[in-house]
Amino acid sequence: MGDFLILERFKWFDHQVRNNRFPNASTLAGQFEVSSKTAQRTIVFMRDRYAAPLEYNTSRRGYCYTDTRYELPRLFATQEEILAVLVAQHLLSKNDGGLIAKNLGRFSQRLLADAHCCNLPRAILSEAFSAVWHGYAPVHPDSFQSVVTALMDTRILAFSYTSPRTNQTTRRQVEPHHLQNYMASWVLIAWCHSQSDWRKFYLSRMQAPELLSRTFTRRPRESWQPLLEETFGIFQGADPIEVTLRFTPFRSRWIREQLWHPSQKITNLADGSLELSFPVADFREVKMKILQFGADVKVIRPLELEKEIREEVLKMTTLYAP
Repeated sequence: MGDFLILERFKWFDHQVRNNRFPNASTLAGQFEVSSKTAQRTIVFMRDRYAAPLEYNTSRRGYCYTDTRYELPRLFATQEEILAVLVAQHLLSKNDGGLIAKNLGRFSQRLLADAHCCNLPRAILSEAFSAVWHGYAPVHPDSFQSVVTALMDTRILAFSYTSPRTNQTTRRQVEPHHLQNYMASWVLIAWCHSQSDWRKFYLSRMQAPELLSRTFTRRPRESWQPLLEETFGIFQGADPIEVTLRFTPFRSRWIREQLWHPSQKITNLADGSLELSFPVADFREVKMKILQFGADVKVIRPLELEKEIREEVLKMTTLYAP
């Protein structure tokens, strides 16, 4: 609320100056029932931060503009807020074909022009911030744009989709409800007409997306929320199973800093190792996560997951046997 009141003071004072009413700190203070010091700080802020060409006219005991072409910035933003937008532009990966970064770039240019403030070092921003992702699936900008339009306009989206498990391509018609950026890959949560159920679709696997003229009514969030973050990883929706992993004292130094799931539990053991417990709905992704730590982790439960890891290790042993 405070920011809006300050904005109203700026607009009122600007209007008074433009209409040659020669406002001053006293009239500003009386209009908004603030102290004279607060009113004077408002005037100084307009002059110093928003480059308002204010000049005090002694004979009229009020302020005027030395340049009537001046306009207050259309968007009032702090330097920190503008910096956040510029940093977001640099940190976003190009996994959407660069569409978001490109639009943010155009917006940030208008933002800086409108704000009339902030001595931000734009020349070094690209050197000061970066983000690195690997193993993600990039999306063609046309596909990304089609999905976003269907999502925002509640329109049926048709596309061909290839399943990596079966290598089969099928034509789908879906009702888009949520677009998730998972580990730098874009995933659509949608109601699939052919399956009559909720499904997740990687945008990178979509071909020939088509926006249909038909619209749909959004379904309750509660119906698709379980597919979002109920359990660990991208696989959601099934009954959760608690997984417990024991990490060596060496690897535990890093694991203590990490968040695998919001409901995870960490149990520190006397020898410096730890046990990490969290819910999963499917073993496929967590298996890959476990294997990346090699001998630094052991599955404590469930037994089914321990068995699958043991079988995978045996396959690897055979693969690398001399």
